[in-house]
Amino acid sequence: MYADVQTLIKTHDGVIRTSEAMKAGISRTTLSTLARNGQIERVARGQYILPNEFPDELYIWQQRMNRLIYSHETALFLHDMAERTPLMLSATLPSTTKLSATFPEQLKIYYVKSELHEMGTTILPSKFGHDVCAYDIERTICDIVRSRSRIDDQSLIAALKNYAARPDKNLQKLGEYANIFRITNILRSYLEILL
Repeated sequence: MYADVQTLIKTHDGVIRTSEAMKAGISRTTLSTLARNGQIERVARGQYILPNEFPDELYIWQQRMNRLIYSHETALFLHDMAERTPLMLSATLPSTTKLSATFPEQLKIYYVKSELHEMGTTILPSKFGHDVCAYDIERTICDIVRSRSRIDDQSLIAALKNYAARPDKNLQKLGEYANIFRITNILRSYLEILL
């Protein structure tokens, strides 16, 4: 049975959920036994990896919450625009999302109106090579400016400088997003110094 679970984990990008195992005919009891024996490792409720593997937190969280979109410092990191690895993962959820009281404090959660939640999404590879959903760079810049009271000044200025230096920047799209989020004047005052 262990060989079946091992194969299943490998075919599911290194992470298997209990529901996927059950579809393959592997019971919860078997997963619990394998985890207790150290043959697999439980990394989150209903999610398992092979032992001695480094878990891809970005991928694991996105598997747990499919409406989660990486944003702010984490999106900057995924776009290779962060000066350092973020200490805490940042993600955005629709404002109608209710999180349980036991939700871990490992994520810095931002909320946005449901109609704006998926605007500017893109798929990016995590540092482990898994595809994760994040905001495009223009949406990320707008989010950083909108949340400037929750972002340290050094990260904000570094992000804007890095964006200004990018050959692939899309100032028209940035302007459209800034208009939607009503930060055009604030963003312009930052960018006039850098561009």
